[in-house]
Amino acid sequence: MAAWTAAARQAANIARLSSPKSAATSARASILVQRRGLAGGGDHHGPPKVNVWDDPMSPSQWKEEQFVIVSLTGWGLLIYGGFKLFSGGKKDKNEEKVGGGAH
Repeated sequence: MAAWTAAARQAANIARLSSPKSAATSARASILVQRRGLAGGGDHHGPPKVNVWDDPMSPSQWKEEQFVIVSLTGWGLLIYGGFKLFSGGKKDKNEEKVGGGAH
C-alpha cells in the first residue's frame, strides 16, 4: 500500500511540475526540482588523490578510476603471458617441411 501511495504522490508531482500554468507556479517548481544532489565537490576525507603518472610507486594515492584501469591491465597481461608461456605457441610448419622433403 505504501509503495502505491508513493508512486501516486510521485506521479502527481511530475504532472504538477511538467505543466506550469503561471510564472509563480514555474518559480515554485524550480525550487522543487533537485539540481545536482551529491555531485558537488564537498569535503574530501583523507589525503588528496594523484594521477598514476605523478606517483607511480604508491597505488594507495592513485585515483580510483586509474587504479582500476591499471589493475585490470596488469591482470590481463599476466593471464595472456601465462597462456602464451604454457600453450607453447604456434609451431612454424615451414621448418618441418624443409628438412623432411626429398626430390
